[in-house]
Amino acid sequence: MNETSIDQTDIEKLHSLKRWATAVYLCQVLAFAFAGVPLLVGAAINFMKQDAVKGTFLESHFDWQIKTLWIALAGLALSGLTFEFGIGLFILIATVVLMVYRIVIGWHALHADQPVRE
Repeated sequence: MNETSIDQTDIEKLHSLKRWATAVYLCQVLAFAFAGVPLLVGAAINFMKQDAVKGTFLESHFDWQIKTLWIALAGLALSGLTFEFGIGLFILIATVVLMVYRIVIGWHALHADQPVRE
């Protein structure tokens, strides 16, 4: 094989992985409408494709998306545990705002073909 075909294969692989990252961001958005189930689907995609993105700018996106999942789960659990004390609603609102922020920042960086900067 010549160098051009190898480069083309790498570019096609990167585009495929970028579509997976986009799908995970979409799952995170859909989690608001479908009671969080798409968030778990997105996490499964992240864990299945994590090795394939090693060494690319997409690695930062997959790490960002996994951290977003953990933040969401921790925030929702803490909100549920403290709802009766009157602060659960505030924790829920903060969790939702943080999730939206992380999705917007990540999606914007992805479409600019840039890594997510924390």
